[in-house]
Amino acid sequence: MRVSDLFIYPLKSARGIALPAAEIDAYGLPGDRRAMIADAQGHFITQRELPGLARIDVRSESGAFRLLMQGRQEIAVPPPQPDSRMDVTVWKSTVSAAVADPESNRQLSEWLGREVRLVFFDGQARRTANAEWAGEGTPVSFTDGYQILVTTTGSLKGLNADLAAHGEGSVGMERFRPNIVIDTDEAWSEDRWAAIEIVGIRFDLVKPCSRCIMTTQDQQTGSRDVANPMPAMGRIRMSADRRVPGPLFGWNATPRGSGRISIGDAVRILEERPEGWALKRRAAA
Repeated sequence: MRVSDLFIYPLKSARGIALPAAEIDAYGLPGDRRAMIADAQGHFITQRELPGLARIDVRSESGAFRLLMQGRQEIAVPPPQPDSRMDVTVWKSTVSAAVADPESNRQLSEWLGREVRLVFFDGQARRTANAEWAGEGTPVSFTDGYQILVTTTGSLKGLNADLAAHGEGSVGMERFRPNIVIDTDEAWSEDRWAAIEIVGIRFDLVKPCSRCIMTTQDQQTGSRDVANPMPAMGRIRMSADRRVPGPLFGWNATPRGSGRISIGDAVRILEERPEGWALKRRAAA
């Protein structure tokens, strides 16, 4: 098995960036989900509420943060001032985040048709993953909950086979917004992986990822008038474990080391979870 793709999403819920290689640190992939859109009360906003976020490209180079959307003038966001802060919520977490300058927020609010704030996870921000799954004190940024999302090509192929069997089209891996994609022959083999190693870095697969309406949206346009993977996941990937309800695709992973990984790197299974993950039985046709 080998790494086939690497992605980061500098602005949570905006377009991803494909990378040939990436550093790994305690937070996952540097630059991943270090910025976020929040409403005036500090509640995080994603494509679930604003599908148009899928139309925003981000360029983050040499300390500059630029937002681009077709038909709009580019927003060049100055580095945020550390003392300009607000508390923002991501699910059950509250984070002290740095706030972008008023002009950038004004332009972005105009783009999105509602009042929003662009916030940054800077050096003063603190957040940790759920200790029940990831262990004590594992840091995360503005991700939904964990440092890295791992998916496999074999599982995407298996999902698309079910979609095709029901005449429902097909979907690409971008629908699931992974960080590390691993090339595999077998579908759902990752359910049995407790830990993997890539160039000497251990990754614990701590929790399967339950999926939501974002998987139904085109990741370039935000349109939901496209093939929908939810019916197939409902047929073959419904969790039977109440701790993680809903349809599953991919695994949340926590890195236990640092280094650099690249496309083509070998992936080795360190520990297995022989029982896999409990799924609801598919009803007979």
